[in-house]
Amino acid sequence: MMTQIEIKKGMNEEEIELFIGKVLKELSLKEKVHLMSGNGFIKYIFIDRGLFKRAIPGGGVNRLGIPTFRFTDGPRGVIIPGSTCFPVSMARAATWDTNLEEQVGNVIGKEVRAQGGNLFGGVCINILRHPAGGRAQETYGEDPFLLGEFGAALVRGVQQHNVMATVKHFAVNDQENARFKIDVKLDERTLREVYLPHFKRCVEEDCATIMSAYNKVRGEYCGHNSYILRKILKDEWGFKGFVHSDWFFGLRDTFKGINGGLDVEMPRAKYYGKKLIKLVKSEIVAIDLIDDAVRRIIRTTLKFTTKEDPEEYNRTLIGCKDHVSIAKNVADKSMVLLKNEASILPFDAKNLKKLAVIGKLADLKNTGDHGSSHVRQDNIITPLQGIKKLMEHQVDIIYHDGTDIQTTRTIVKEVDAVVIVVGYTNKNEGEYIKILGKTIGGDRDNLGLRNQDIQLINSISEVNDNVVVVLIGGSAIMMEEWKNNVKGIIMAWYSGMEGGIALADILFGNINPSGKLPFTIPKDPKDLPFFDKNADEIEYGYYHGYTLFEKENIEPAFPFGFGLSYTSYKYDNFQVNSDDNEIISSVDVTNTGSLKGDEIIQLYIGFEDSEIDRPNKILKGFTRVSLGPNETKKVTIKVNKSNLAWYNPEAEKWEIEDINYSIYIGGSSKMKDLLKEKISI
Repeated sequence: MMTQIEIKKGMNEEEIELFIGKVLKELSLKEKVHLMSGNGFIKYIFIDRGLFKRAIPGGGVNRLGIPTFRFTDGPRGVIIPGSTCFPVSMARAATWDTNLEEQVGNVIGKEVRAQGGNLFGGVCINILRHPAGGRAQETYGEDPFLLGEFGAALVRGVQQHNVMATVKHFAVNDQENARFKIDVKLDERTLREVYLPHFKRCVEEDCATIMSAYNKVRGEYCGHNSYILRKILKDEWGFKGFVHSDWFFGLRDTFKGINGGLDVEMPRAKYYGKKLIKLVKSEIVAIDLIDDAVRRIIRTTLKFTTKEDPEEYNRTLIGCKDHVSIAKNVADKSMVLLKNEASILPFDAKNLKKLAVIGKLADLKNTGDHGSSHVRQDNIITPLQGIKKLMEHQVDIIYHDGTDIQTTRTIVKEVDAVVIVVGYTNKNEGEYIKILGKTIGGDRDNLGLRNQDIQLINSISEVNDNVVVVLIGGSAIMMEEWKNNVKGIIMAWYSGMEGGIALADILFGNINPSGKLPFTIPKDPKDLPFFDKNADEIEYGYYHGYTLFEKENIEPAFPFGFGLSYTSYKYDNFQVNSDDNEIISSVDVTNTGSLKGDEIIQLYIGFEDSEIDRPNKILKGFTRVSLGPNETKKVTIKVNKSNLAWYNPEAEKWEIEDINYSIYIGGSSKMKDLLKEKISI
């Protein structure tokens, strides 16, 4: 009989595989199947009343010392009370700073451990195909390359602390209301080139686990889908971890689930457990499929639980000062200045005697969705609190919620400038939840502001020329009805527990805004892909976001990668070279203004000479650089030539065309903001 002593700290891969080989012979069928689900969920909910209060266990066999995995969710922080609440993922993508995202992951990894968990289900990398998508805030934008790099960075950070990172929702999970039923049709190139590359990037980063999606792909539920789970993920990509279901409805059939490649049912055994044992005993399910799942579960769990920890994880880490300061840094870097007419910003406190702050959202603790990504944190700084904390003794700050427009007009006539805070809350967008007849979250019906907010903005701008609108939300907000009537616009996102302070610092110039959009903002919703939030079936095309706008020659309101600064930048001396493996691009970037700032340099590859239907250009590199006034730095971005490939569905392989490629570099995706060179490989 085996004993626990065979599991020890510091086990290498060979030792783990030897252990698995032995333990598979020792485990009973009941124990094997026990490993393949969450457990104790009923006790957790109804006896311990522990919903969202602690990590949820799964797997584990005490008799043989096989440890459990203990799940908690995200992605804007650990959802267990007291954890650090970061800006939402979409905001973090607007920083274009993967080093900072790795720091976020590092904090989350520490707090998962301090909260008693070892499996973090918060690496969400679903494509923002359409801005109406309810859970847009949980992901990193519309571009697969950007998604992949940010997902990989979060995986790196989290897994430094021996926490298993789950990447989700696999795959093509881009609508919320219909997520349990919708069947997504798409051709092979669209699947391979648009909806899977970011998942592959996270697998290359050695993510521990994958969460399957609720929706169907080509007629089969993702949790049953052997084409994406077995053929692509496990066989082609060589994924060695385990796949677990999304909660409750992620598995709908015992036989289809195990044959499709789903290793673990969460949060409890509804279709696995006794039903799976019965199918194995009846020889309907091969024991080899069970053993493969068990091997993956034990391998992954031991890989992380037997490593030496880099530090101690006591509860003093949870929401500590150092972690909160990183949340503030992210909020600083994420906010996007979209308009700054007549340089209304930053406000000059010496000449600003009265400032009106208008809108219900100005004084609301509003960190985003209240579903599975909701971080239970009380210490949230609202925009109004942040402005008061920074400027209360220097500027007369007047607040009104804006519900009575006539009263608001009277107030703003007497002030030097107005900040209007409008946008969304968890009631308008987020995870679709229906409880006791009440619905919150879900996909958006309206891509703009509420009519009342539009009237408020336009009415105020009639009586005060110095209006700045601050937008709260997790995705693109259309603003054609009012944007020309105000001087300043800031996309502030759901900006986490320190967001109010960050906004104040940007408004008054302590921080130079540097965020850039991770998506395209349209002028007209008809320019977007078809979207039906109640669809049973939908077809996803090859183009969306900036690739669609460029292909159709449509001018957006604000392009992908756009964002203003309080300073200005110049690009010079663009050079492109290549070796056997890489395209190496360099450019001199100069801060031509009088303030220190951060510029985000973006590199795109163009395919004008292709005989295949391809985007005009796609993002393939980016970096962030800090520059003092009049400072110049040479920036180099390398692109592996494999990133030029397209998927040939007839040959069933990736191919690189023998053509001339255009290399673009600059400060946004807009052509006028880019330098261009050609290269042949």
